[in-house]
Amino acid sequence: MLDSAHTDWMREAIDLAAIAANKGEVPVGAVVVCDGEVIGRGSNAPISDADPTAHAEINALRDAAKRIGNYRLPGCTLVVTVEPCTMCAGALVHARIETLVFGAREPRAGAVFSSANVLENPGLNHRVSVVEGVLAGECGELMSSFFRERRY
Repeated sequence: MLDSAHTDWMREAIDLAAIAANKGEVPVGAVVVCDGEVIGRGSNAPISDADPTAHAEINALRDAAKRIGNYRLPGCTLVVTVEPCTMCAGALVHARIETLVFGAREPRAGAVFSSANVLENPGLNHRVSVVEGVLAGECGELMSSFFRERRY
């Protein structure tokens, strides 16, 4: 269910994505929300951190887990500008995220709907509900303009 809070949280994720872009990283930003409060923030940093797992979602999950002192985040929502990849979708399950909210689909690497349906794997012992399309145009344009500029 879409509400104004989703939009507010997505705006914060978009701001984090812009920070990543300014560092030359693919512009993806994410926040973890629990009880209406942002408890974790992350932006893409695999290049600057020399860490292939330093995706925005992973960084936001790590930040939230450290803040609350638990690797499980039940009842929490992850808001991210772009559809998560396979690694990040799997991390949502392991963290026991209740809801995923994302902006734009990622046709090549998106693993929620686009190239795979990781969250629908019947072998998984946790289900994540999904809200897609929050500020999708803005989120998609961040990615498109970033890659358009890199080509020229």
